[in-house]
Amino acid sequence: MSYRVHRLEVKKDTAQEKLEQFLNQQRGEVIAVIPYVSPTFQFMGATSKVEFLLIVERNR
Repeated sequence: MSYRVHRLEVKKDTAQEKLEQFLNQQRGEVIAVIPYVSPTFQFMGATSKVEFLLIVERNR
């Protein structure tokens, strides 16, 4: 069994559509979807932002 890790760049307003489209194209079994979150500082204080998603796929 082998694994592949895909990187999917997302933005706040298009994340759901991009992830759905990507998952429907996969041939293997999706094991995990891991968000890469980084801290950001805005006018009202500290917050976080999803930079990209890592998707782990198991190939048969």
